[in-house]
Amino acid sequence: MLVLAHVIIALTSIFYTTYAYFTPSKAKLYTSYGLVALTLASGTYLVISTHSNMLSACATGLIYLGIVSSGLLLTHRKLSVTDD
Repeated sequence: MLVLAHVIIALTSIFYTTYAYFTPSKAKLYTSYGLVALTLASGTYLVISTHSNMLSACATGLIYLGIVSSGLLLTHRKLSVTDD
């Protein structure tokens, strides 16, 4: 059950970060940060509780984090340009 919640949170954070990029606001940016934090927390819990392969989980997590971080960085830049 937690695996399903983890996947849903991760996908939601990717879609929400994309949405925040196209219509940037501070609230959307902070919500995206929260979704990323929830994804990392649930992923960490899953790895610890299930004793799964750490290398596989970390590689997937780093790819996810790279994609979402890039989106958040671009959203932050776009938001700071519109604030000037």
